[in-house]
Amino acid sequence: MVVRYRIEGGLTDALGHLVACDAGACTIRTRQADVVIPLELVVAAKEVPPAPERRRPRA
Repeated sequence: MVVRYRIEGGLTDALGHLVACDAGACTIRTRQADVVIPLELVVAAKEVPPAPERRRPRA
C-alpha cells in the first residue's frame, strides 16, 4: 500500500503494508519502521501489487 500525506513543507509517501487503521490514524509498516499517519493528513492512498520476484542471474 502507498499512502501520500502532508508534512511540513509539502507531501511525502509511505510505502509498505497496512498493519492498522482506526477512526483517527493508519499504520504502515515500511522497510525502515512503522509509520503512524493521522487520517486528517492523508491526501491519497492505494493498494499496490507486490514487487516481482528477482530473477536468477544468467550463467
